Amino acid sequence: MATGRTHRLPTRSRGIPEATVARLPLYLRALTALSERSVPTVSSEELAAAAGVNSAKLRKDFSYLGSYGTRGVGYDVEYLVYQISRELGLTQDWPVVIVGIGNLGAALANYGGFASRGFRVAALIDADPAMAGKPVAGIAVQHTDELESIISDNGVSIGVIATPAGAAQQVCERLVAAGVTSILNFAPTVLSVPDGVDVRKVDLSIELQILAFHEQRKAGEEAAQDAAQAGATAPAPARPGRVLPDPAARPTTAGATTGPAPAAATAPVTSADVRDNQGPDGDVPAVMPA
Repeated sequence: MATGRTHRLPTRSRGIPEATVARLPLYLRALTALSERSVPTVSSEELAAAAGVNSAKLRKDFSYLGSYGTRGVGYDVEYLVYQISRELGLTQDWPVVIVGIGNLGAALANYGGFASRGFRVAALIDADPAMAGKPVAGIAVQHTDELESIISDNGVSIGVIATPAGAAQQVCERLVAAGVTSILNFAPTVLSVPDGVDVRKVDLSIELQILAFHEQRKAGEEAAQDAAQAGATAPAPARPGRVLPDPAARPTTAGATTGPAPAAATAPVTSADVRDNQGPDGDVPAVMPA
C-alpha cells in the first residue's frame, strides 16, 4: 500500500492556488454527501450552496482541475469525488501519528472520520510513562522515547500535535528531525519550522473569539435598527400654534389690544353703517369703529 513518504501532493507544481486547495475539502464533503444519497449530477449553483461558496468561484476552482460541467446537466458527482480525492492525495494511505494523548488527543484518536478520508492513525504517543501501553481507540499508547523509531517504521510524514503549549515546539522539532514534513498543530502556540515543512494550526479559542466579534457586531447592528425604528414610529413633537387676535379686542393707539370692547360695539351692523363707512373704493374696514 502506498504511503505518504513516497507520494507527495502535486498541487503546487500544477499551479493550483492555495485558496483553491483550501476549498477542495469543502467541495469533497458536499459531493460525498450527494454520493451517499445516490445523486448522479449536481449543478454549480447547488454544489456551491452546499459548500458555502459562490458558483463563480466554484467554477474557477474546478477549472484548475480540468473539470468542466456539461451545460444543462451539471457535474458528474462520482467523477468529481474521484478527481478531488486524487488531487488531495486521498486515493492512498497516509499514516499519521498523534502526539499528546490528553483529552483532546484522545478525542482525535477516537474520531472515526480519518479512515474514511484516507488517513490511518499509525501511533499514539505521550510523554507520561503512566500512559504507556494503555489502549485508546483500540491503539496502545507509546512513550515519546520511541517517537523517532515509530515515524521511521511506519513511514509517517504527517504529525498531529495535541500537547500543552510549552511542549509543542520541542515535539515539533523532533517530528521534523525524524522526517515529518506536515504538521497539524492543536497546541495554543505558534511553531517555528524550517522551509519545506507545512504547518496547519487549529486554535479553538481564536475561532471562538472571531465568532464573538461577529456576535457583538450583529448585536450592535440590531440595536441601531431598533433605535431607528423607535425614532420612526414616535409621534412628532407639537408645533407652537399661531395666536390669533381676539376679534372682540379693541385696538389702541400703539396697535396693541385691550380687553373686550364695550357692549355697544357688538351691536348689529346695518347696511347704512356699512355704506357710510366704505372707503373710496368701496372697501369695508376690517374693524368697524365703535
